[in-house]
Amino acid sequence: MLSKQIAAAARGKVVLNARSIHGGTALTMSRGWKAASTYIRRAQFHSTNLLQAETVKVPQMAESITEGTLKSWSKQVGDSVAADEEVATIETDKIDVSVNAPSAGTIKELLANEEDTVAVGQDLFVFEPGEVSESTSLHPGSPSTPKEDSKEDKSQGEKPKEDQENTEDKPQKPELAEKSTPPPPTESKPPKKEAPKATESKPPAPTAAAGSRNETRVKMNRMRLRIAERLKESQNAAASLTTFNEIDMSSLMEMRKRYKDAVLKEHDVKLGFMSAFAKACSLALKEIPAANAYIEGDEIVYHDFVDLSVAVATPKGLVTPVVRNAEAMNFVEIEKEIAALGKKARDGKLTLEDMAGGTFTISNGGVFGSLYGTPIINLPQTAVLGMHAIKDKPVVVDGQIVIRPIMIVALTYDHRMLDGREAVTFLVRVKEYLEDPRKMLLA
Repeated sequence: MLSKQIAAAARGKVVLNARSIHGGTALTMSRGWKAASTYIRRAQFHSTNLLQAETVKVPQMAESITEGTLKSWSKQVGDSVAADEEVATIETDKIDVSVNAPSAGTIKELLANEEDTVAVGQDLFVFEPGEVSESTSLHPGSPSTPKEDSKEDKSQGEKPKEDQENTEDKPQKPELAEKSTPPPPTESKPPKKEAPKATESKPPAPTAAAGSRNETRVKMNRMRLRIAERLKESQNAAASLTTFNEIDMSSLMEMRKRYKDAVLKEHDVKLGFMSAFAKACSLALKEIPAANAYIEGDEIVYHDFVDLSVAVATPKGLVTPVVRNAEAMNFVEIEKEIAALGKKARDGKLTLEDMAGGTFTISNGGVFGSLYGTPIINLPQTAVLGMHAIKDKPVVVDGQIVIRPIMIVALTYDHRMLDGREAVTFLVRVKEYLEDPRKMLLA
C-alpha cells in the first residue's frame, strides 16, 4: 500500500504527509520510496521507447532560397524507407531539392500536402527510425498479418458448419424453402408498344457546336515564374542592342565531318558545333574584355577567366549551366562538359553550383530551326551570343556566286558596357575563327 502511494506521489497525483503514511516516520517513507523507485524507473524507461519518432524539417537549400513548393511525396504514411532514400521533392525557382530519410525507418505522419508552400526549417514529416523487417519493406503499409490470416482460415472453416445447419433446418421448415425459391422467368412477355410512342414525343436533342471552346488554367511553377521575372528584369535594366552577322560554315562542317568518327571512337563524345563556338567566343573575349565584365553599382568588374553559360531547354524551362574556365579547354573537353551538364539538366539533377556564376552566354536556337532571333541578356552579364539554323544561301566568293551553308549569328549586348565598335569587333572575331578554325590554334 505504501509503495502505491509513493508511486502516485511521484507522478503528482497524491500528496504524501504524515497522516497518509502508516507509521508517520521518515524512515518508513524512505523505505517505501526505495521499494517503489524500481517500478517508477521501469515505467520511465519504457516511456522513452515510445518517443523515438523524430520530426524531419525542410532542409537548407541555398542562401538565396527560403521557401519552395512541395511537388510530390515519394513515400506515404506507413511506408518503410532506407537511409538516404528520397521521401519528398521540393521545387524552388532554381532547382528541385530532394528530402531524404536520415536513416532507415518508417514514415509515421506527413505534415504538409502536395503543392503547399514550405519554408526552410518547417516541420515536414514524422519519422520513426529503426530497422524494418523484410516483410514490411517488401509490402509497406499492408494491414494483413499472420493472425488475421489465421482468423480468415477459421472463418472459412466455420462456413461449412453453417451451411450444414441451414440444410438441416430446411426439411423442418418447408414453407421457408418455398418462399426462398426464385420466381419463374418473365422473358416470354412481349415488349410494350407504348415505349416507341414516348420516344417519338420527345423533341430532338440540339446538335453540339463544332470545335471546343474550353479553357484550362495551370499554375506556373516556381522556375517559370523566376525565369519570367529575370527576363523582364533584364529588359528593364539593360540598354540592350543586337548586332548580326553571317558565318560561312563550310570549313567548320568539313572539319567536323572528317574528325567526328575518330573523336567518338576515342573519347566517346560527339563532336558538334558548340565546342567550336565556345572556343571562338573565349578567344574573342580576351580581345574584348568588356564583353566578359559586368556592372556592380558604380564599378565595372572584369574577369580573367571565361565561365561560359550554355542555355539548355528543359520541360520546366530554360536553364543555363556553366562551363568553368572554358578558355583553358580544348574542343573535346568542352564537348564532354556540355554533354554532362545537358544530361543533368534534362534529368533534373542540376545543382545550384552548376548554374551559379557565368560571365558570357551562348544560346543555340538553331537546334529548333530558328533562322533569326534576338537573345536576351542573362544579367548581370553584358552580352549573349545567339546561334541559329544553317541554311544554304547564294553568296559571292571571289566574284562568283556560289552556294554555301550560312548561319546567322546575333550578339545582344548591354550598351552601357559595350560600344558599337567593340560589339561588332567581337562578332567579327568570332566569325573569322569559325570560318577558318585553324586560326584558333594560332591565337
